[in-house]
Amino acid sequence: MASSTSSRQALRQSLLQAREAWAAGPQAALDQTALEGHLLEVLAQLEPDCLGLYWPIRGEFNPRPVALEAMASLNCRLALPWATKKDSPQGASMAYRMWDGGDVTTTDGCGIPSPDTAPAQPDVVLVPCVGFTREGVRLGYGGGYFDRWLAAHPHVTAVGLAWREAELTGDALVREVHDQGLALVLTPDGVVG
Repeated sequence: MASSTSSRQALRQSLLQAREAWAAGPQAALDQTALEGHLLEVLAQLEPDCLGLYWPIRGEFNPRPVALEAMASLNCRLALPWATKKDSPQGASMAYRMWDGGDVTTTDGCGIPSPDTAPAQPDVVLVPCVGFTREGVRLGYGGGYFDRWLAAHPHVTAVGLAWREAELTGDALVREVHDQGLALVLTPDGVVG
């Protein structure tokens, strides 16, 4: 049973609406703290040289506090994605750029805060999940940015970050050819799958 583009779009919209409503509630802060603790434990085991993270949007888990702590305690460098849309001269693309942990005053081609700095090659990347399965299949926003980047960098450890409410069954989210698997997914309950 393959999931069609229209059913993925409907599933994505439903999950995003639910996440944004949930993020405005009191449980969000508690879950943020719980997920931060699990992520710190995993990063201590992975010991990244360069950690690729993301700038949180639309009720996503905010990885910045953990990344800043990892930068200090694990002596790792940090990087944020810089993306361009398909109608740009570069086409739809994503690359990582070095980030010093400070304020970001520039935005990428998708309007997301990102530093206009030197390119970076993370060895561990944190990937936001709109939805996910225990098998490491991820539902994103539909642009394919992370899938394309991960396909071009198969040696990188991809850690999915999600709220527990985003977990889906394999019947609800079937892996498609372009989907790149995640090494693991973390929620406020810990490692899933």
